[in-house]
Amino acid sequence: MEKQELIAKVNSVLAEEFEVDESLITPDANIKQTLDLDSLSLVDMVALIENEFGVKIQSNELTSIPTFQSLYDYLSQRV
Repeated sequence: MEKQELIAKVNSVLAEEFEVDESLITPDANIKQTLDLDSLSLVDMVALIENEFGVKIQSNELTSIPTFQSLYDYLSQRV
């Protein structure tokens, strides 16, 4: 999967699941703030990403994924 295709899919899936305008999902935006995630919905987001992209995100790796760009980079290395 090309990186632009991955980015578009991530944005689309997260915007739909968390009911936010896709235009708010920018590379430098903070994931938790943009999607209004609490600890429970963060777990939901991780499960959704894991199911959609077939990757496993370790809980200790979440702190290194604060922005959408870091999520794109993380996924592009593993997909």
